[in-house]
Amino acid sequence: MRRCGESPAINGKSLLNRFIMMPSIHGVVAALLVTLQLGCREKTESDVVLFATLQQETAMPILGAFERGTDDAVGVTSRFDEDPAEASTLIQQIIRGDSPPPCDIVWNTGVLETVRLQKLGLLQPRRWTIGSGWPGNCVASDESWCGFAATARVILVNTNLLTDPQDYPRSVLELADEKWLGRCAVGIPTVGNTATHFAVLREQLGRSRTLELLRGIQESALVLRGSRQVAIAVSAGQAAWGVTDSDAAIVEVELRNPVAIVFPDQDSSQLGTLRIPSTVAVLKGAEHPVSAGVLADYLIEPATEDRLSMGNGSEIPLHRDSKFPSRVLSSGPVRWMNADFEAAGEGHDEWISELRNRFDRP
Repeated sequence: MRRCGESPAINGKSLLNRFIMMPSIHGVVAALLVTLQLGCREKTESDVVLFATLQQETAMPILGAFERGTDDAVGVTSRFDEDPAEASTLIQQIIRGDSPPPCDIVWNTGVLETVRLQKLGLLQPRRWTIGSGWPGNCVASDESWCGFAATARVILVNTNLLTDPQDYPRSVLELADEKWLGRCAVGIPTVGNTATHFAVLREQLGRSRTLELLRGIQESALVLRGSRQVAIAVSAGQAAWGVTDSDAAIVEVELRNPVAIVFPDQDSSQLGTLRIPSTVAVLKGAEHPVSAGVLADYLIEPATEDRLSMGNGSEIPLHRDSKFPSRVLSSGPVRWMNADFEAAGEGHDEWISELRNRFDRP
């Protein structure tokens, strides 16, 4: 949240992209009004300090609505770390274990970094206000974090290069298939949601089989910097298909590029599609634990998930009371992978170090 004397971390390109994706001029006007309403206000003792690893222009309307909904009794001071392809400097500050911690609450678009904080004992377990049917793997076993507003790991297909849906790939494991030599793409498996994906596969398939899969990918697939680059490459025809994030894929669909989204591994003998939640957690020893708890509960409300579902990334709500299903899910029900994120986080640093020895950044 911008304070007096602070300049918003939104560059011209980000604003242009947002303008392009706005459905109408009314959306532009609404976004400007939100920005003006946030304005500049003095920090108070009740202000909660938030670290967030998502785009500032996505978070600001939600945080502004939160402040207005509490009659300005609770303000939010926010810091953003928007590049998932780099080690999060915000998370690293927390891991240092400063007392008091550098923030009260973390809103993380990934899950494994939050699991890392959990395993280090840096998060405060609490009772989450979630309804029945919440996915069990989207709440920490000790209730120190809660997942919400997920993205899915999907296959994006270029429909000019693969004209018959019968020819579409159906599994992420096909990335290592020789028949797709040079025609498929994936992000580098040491950063972002791609790193989470392969950490989960290591837990599901076993370490040896996952390393074998990665060796095949090195030989067959284009390995790009991240999921967004994969989606762009498929859209441009540089690859016939690729494994990417649903928020990157839906952008290409809604730009009316020649692409289609496939939810992989849907057969009963397969693992299912991986759904990766955003996470929220309150820091142990937070200076404003009550205010942080109020904000944490607000972020996982159905209305917040609806806002994120209606946004450019069309995140997938987890709450049964959500009124706006993600546009990504227009093709019908999805069989989700039963991923154990806490198990996938075991030995994660060593795993990533091993993969970095195998994959140089392109």
